[in-house]
Amino acid sequence: MSREFTKVGVIGLGTMGVGIVEVFARNGIDVVAMEVDDAAVERGKGVLAKSTGRALDRGKITQEDHDALHARVTYTTDMGDFADCQLVVEAVPEHLHLKKELFGRLDTIVAPDAILATNTSSLPVTEIAVATSNPKRVVGMHFFNPAPVLQFVEVIRTVITADDVFEDVKALAERLGKKPVIVGDKAGFIANALLFGYLNHAVAMYESKYATREDIDASMRFGCGYPMGPLALLDLIGLDTAYEILDTMYKQGRDRLHAPSPIIKQMVSAGLKGRKNGRGFYTYAAAGSPEVVADAQTPAEGTRAGVEVRTIESVGVIGSGTMATGIVEVFAKAGYAVTFVARGQDKVDGVLSAIAKSQAKMIERGRLTQEEADAINGRIMGATERTVLGDVDIVVEAIAEDLAIKQELFRDLDQICKPGAILATTTSSLPIIDCAKVTSRPGDVIGMHFFNPAQVMKLVEVVHTVATEPDVVATVQNLCASVGKVAVTCGDRSGFIVNALLFPYLNDAIKMLEANYASADDIDTAMKTGCGLPMGPFELLDVVGLDVSLAIQKELYLEFREPGYAPAPLLEHLVTAGYLGRKTGRGFRTY
Repeated sequence: MSREFTKVGVIGLGTMGVGIVEVFARNGIDVVAMEVDDAAVERGKGVLAKSTGRALDRGKITQEDHDALHARVTYTTDMGDFADCQLVVEAVPEHLHLKKELFGRLDTIVAPDAILATNTSSLPVTEIAVATSNPKRVVGMHFFNPAPVLQFVEVIRTVITADDVFEDVKALAERLGKKPVIVGDKAGFIANALLFGYLNHAVAMYESKYATREDIDASMRFGCGYPMGPLALLDLIGLDTAYEILDTMYKQGRDRLHAPSPIIKQMVSAGLKGRKNGRGFYTYAAAGSPEVVADAQTPAEGTRAGVEVRTIESVGVIGSGTMATGIVEVFAKAGYAVTFVARGQDKVDGVLSAIAKSQAKMIERGRLTQEEADAINGRIMGATERTVLGDVDIVVEAIAEDLAIKQELFRDLDQICKPGAILATTTSSLPIIDCAKVTSRPGDVIGMHFFNPAQVMKLVEVVHTVATEPDVVATVQNLCASVGKVAVTCGDRSGFIVNALLFPYLNDAIKMLEANYASADDIDTAMKTGCGLPMGPFELLDVVGLDVSLAIQKELYLEFREPGYAPAPLLEHLVTAGYLGRKTGRGFRTY
């Protein structure tokens, strides 16, 4: 017979612990909430009062529900008060010795059939379990912060967890309105194992001064739709917490990509722990405040002193695919005269037709008038010969991702375009310097990586080579701003910012699936509901295309020679089989 949970205990009244208390109490369960002393109890009470007060003010709960919730919570500093609880959940700091000592004491207090659950995000649940006389009743119940809001709960089953314990905790999570995902006892479980590798890579990128903190964060927000950039997220989590999680993951898996970036330890040692104390990667108005304030690292506004931007009045675009079409529309809508070149008149007509369809949708939705559409169209001219680009101020190519083809194009443009014209490539993975070197003007060549669809996505990666002139970088940055885009700047390195952070994370997800640790559905659920990502990794891979993903991952591996970047064999096998994602009707899922 399954357990009926009417009274539970929670140990630790920090942000996470209080959140767990609120979740239980909201769902009609009596809670015994424990802290080490009266002062800590009072702080916990205050946090709960603040949280429920906000919910009351926003109309999410009634005054009656608010009062009933608080009436269900009993506070204590005495572990003996857990004696009649059917479940006790610990939410104390991530120190293995502390959790083991706690469970050893709890084991002597609670009833023999009571369940002991740890909220650890990374520590081995099995090691915590064996500190008790009955490890079969120990389970992981990993809530995500803020617990009252996020639906995701990882239920961690060890090799010795009893079946009834596991089933009862899973059912309880569902009763609480959560989406439980069942995982094994592996460092980081699902969400943190994937999330913290990505966060650590972002820190390494920042530490190498490859890109600013602002540009790294903006890249993932505007390029991938993530709710927060990685460095801002680390500040929210706490750099001390992040270090503990990464260190634990590295010690268990020995994956060098999980070894905490040195700067994290340095910052923690210096007391720079993130929002909690007002200073991490960013500086905050006060401890606990979300308001970022300017500091010595905040980029200065405007063009760098001594750099004069070039005048851009006319734009050339080469290509007729989805990306090229979107870029033509973006520039024309912003008021620029645009000349695009396609391989044949049918391709020219196709671009114009696609733009007309896009405009018709916007007119229908009230976002564009017919007069505005006519004005945009009046600024667009299509052609089949590159020679028409002789007088444009910048040319943006959006042709196939084939280096030989791009090099042939840049040789041609070098002869056609006027002196001072900027030559830009939208490549997402190829070395830009290899395009620049075939011209007589490498200083005028730059990467201008739009994201698809260009009409919608706000991000453009502005990629400079070792030869790109400073005024070219500044001009393209200003041009992006003039068309309503967010420009982030980085060097000519494989993956730039977004792909360099995104694809190793996707590759790790494939390896997790390959190891039969969790299903594709559970991994997607974990990252969407636990981390707030717009798509799970396998959903995204199928949308991007597995062949495209494999090509990018190979480029990253070739560039960095990092064993962890080697494409997952499963990805290679699926591509070989012709299972490329949505475009073929089958990838990680069948459509």
